[in-house]
Amino acid sequence: MMNEDTLELLRECNSGTQMAVYSIDEILEKICNPKLKELLQKSKQIHEKLGWRLHDLLNSCGEETQEPNIFARGMSWMKTNLKLTMENSDRTCADLMTEGCNMGVKSLQRRLNQYSGADETSKSITKELIAEEEHLTEQLKEYL
Repeated sequence: MMNEDTLELLRECNSGTQMAVYSIDEILEKICNPKLKELLQKSKQIHEKLGWRLHDLLNSCGEETQEPNIFARGMSWMKTNLKLTMENSDRTCADLMTEGCNMGVKSLQRRLNQYSGADETSKSITKELIAEEEHLTEQLKEYL
């Protein structure tokens, strides 16, 4: 049986990976640069693999995985489409992804601090997810 901090941290990470995959899917079709597209496809695969691990951990203790908040998805969709309407470019896509990564890092780090009683496995996955977001942000800089 997992303690409540562990469950909350895993839920937050699960939601974050799903949101990342959703956001990358939303942007991919608008990318022209093949290197940027490949970069985002690789990041999507990493997020999906982390998501599957999170799903397995949550299911092992009888927890159902949930979709990210519909409001958050809706706001992301609106922001993406508004910015791309104003300037439909790879630079705008890279900017949107960078903002998403920064929000993800901030949220995950906050939850890591908040749920300090979580087990080491969930903390480790959270740190992996933060590292992927930071790595993607670094790689996106050349496209800004």
